[in-house]
Amino acid sequence: MSLHTAIQMDPIDAIDIKGDSSFALLLEAQARGHEIFYYLPNALSLRDGRLLARGHTVKVEDSEGDHFALSEPREVNLADVDVILMRQDPPFDMSYITATHLLEHVHPDTLVVNDPMHVRNAPEKLFCIEFADFMPPTLITRDAREVRSFREEFGDIIVKPLYGNGGAGVFRLVHGDENLASLLELFEQNFREPYIVQQYLPAVREGDKRIILVNGEPAGIINRVPAAGESRSNMHVGGRPEPIEMSARDQAICEAIGPELRRRGLIFVGIDVIGDWLTEINVTSPTGIREVKNFGGNDIAAMIWDAIEAKL
Repeated sequence: MSLHTAIQMDPIDAIDIKGDSSFALLLEAQARGHEIFYYLPNALSLRDGRLLARGHTVKVEDSEGDHFALSEPREVNLADVDVILMRQDPPFDMSYITATHLLEHVHPDTLVVNDPMHVRNAPEKLFCIEFADFMPPTLITRDAREVRSFREEFGDIIVKPLYGNGGAGVFRLVHGDENLASLLELFEQNFREPYIVQQYLPAVREGDKRIILVNGEPAGIINRVPAAGESRSNMHVGGRPEPIEMSARDQAICEAIGPELRRRGLIFVGIDVIGDWLTEINVTSPTGIREVKNFGGNDIAAMIWDAIEAKL
């Protein structure tokens, strides 16, 4: 089938196509003959019940430095397209939340991937709490006394913003580190929300696994190994992707969360697992599908489009 497709994403000229999952999805859509309309999140308008977007028809090419071509700008009623990929990167802030509300005006008659209501209701670090048996010891709080008590109990902790992304603002504090009070003051000044505190997992030195699920089923895995001197494994701060096999524990985690992902209409999800412990469920703009394919794994972009076409 040939679909009228739209993608809501960050500026296409600024992406790194070697590792960009949105670009992989665009390449696959184009290969299937789908028309692609590209627009930025700030190009949405709601008028008289019609959700409009100003953007461009886009053609893509897997060629660095010459990876896209745009038509003249035009306005599209998003009720007239078949599927919208919501792929802008976090932060998960009020702008992001507002975009989900706007997209609900066309979903599900126009299929939005992932379902905007459930994207809004499943922020990465909070959604995990529904599967607490698979998580490391975790505290969500703004109370400095609770944080100090947690560190007294576990000694070595990670403190990070509840709605952060990409490894930004992630701090490791070992027992006796005298920076705890200053860090909590900094968080207090910069974040209105609670923060998340977790027991530090030494297994992160061996890597932070990204497992991708399509329609609730595991589709691929990569390991992201932190650089020397780093506790963060995110690739844009120096993490190194490596191939890895799924463990029995990884399979058990996927089996536990898969039915809930399907129930919520979350077609494309990436989870983070350190050692045996689930740390995040990424539903906003998951990454990793190009790395999986590069290491000889599944063509996950094709699997995602198969799932979308089956729904339509």
